[in-house]
Amino acid sequence: MNLIVVSAVCVYNAAGHLLTVRKRGTDKFMHPGGKPEAGESAAQAASRELLEEVGIAVSSEDLEPMGVWHAVAANEDATTIEATVFTAPGTWEAHPSAEIAEIRWLDLGAPLPDDLAPLLTDHVLPALAAPRG
Repeated sequence: MNLIVVSAVCVYNAAGHLLTVRKRGTDKFMHPGGKPEAGESAAQAASRELLEEVGIAVSSEDLEPMGVWHAVAANEDATTIEATVFTAPGTWEAHPSAEIAEIRWLDLGAPLPDDLAPLLTDHVLPALAAPRG
């Protein structure tokens, strides 16, 4: 079993919808994010990937840690990801760039589509739904 370490970011628009992205050549929607480069912290990787993939500039210091989870990789066979997930403060608009083919804002109060990555369905969405405090 392969392990890939990634950083991912929960980003919301003014309507409270969660940003998901689909990378070129794949069919699953996931958080914007990706693998850290040499010497990068998880937050630095998340900040860089957010800017590269969807044009959102948030400094790594402003990202709020949400958790670390292991999940089945959405687009890699026999691979597990270890994802450090952050939340970007504020509300944003996004546009696909770099390897992103499509973005979609997810209404967390509506039925979920069946093309979401396991990290979202198994870990992040349940954590978001849990009562706070």
